Amino acid sequence: MDRDMALEELKLRIENENTIKHSLAVEAIMRKLAVHFNEHEKMWGIAGLVHDIDYERVQGDMTKHGKMGADILEALNFDSTIVYAVLAHNPANNVSRRRKIDKALYCADPMSGLIIACALILPSKKLKDVDEEFVLKKYHQKGFAKGADREQIASCSELGLTLEEFIKISLEALKEISDELEL
Repeated sequence: MDRDMALEELKLRIENENTIKHSLAVEAIMRKLAVHFNEHEKMWGIAGLVHDIDYERVQGDMTKHGKMGADILEALNFDSTIVYAVLAHNPANNVSRRRKIDKALYCADPMSGLIIACALILPSKKLKDVDEEFVLKKYHQKGFAKGADREQIASCSELGLTLEEFIKISLEALKEISDELEL
């Protein structure tokens, strides 16, 4: 499955523009992490891109999220590594994160939300005005961006990354696609 086809399959199932932008953001972080770890950049990126392919179909039932996504991706003949990473990214599925790609997707998902929330509270609403220190400060404010699970973000340590390193890599990734994200 190439990236253009993966994006097309995502857009067939996701109508909400913000969910698509979130998927693009997670894709960018996953690609940047793959480069950092000398892993398969295309595969990691596609895993990030399609990780929420079932989001609108599960209609808020998070016990189905990831499971339905994995089923969809399997039916579309996606690589089994991507299918498993999508299944494992939702902690409700109780599936162990065995590979680096699984661990990366698990922490990249909420990190994208945290960084985007940081940009949206600035007067400019631009990623270029967000720095690592600001993201770290907001990370420690429990009431800020409550949907960005701090434990999931902190699991970057399972990849051998400090929180500061993970923020740096993720922020760089999102700044590179700021035009696509309209931020």
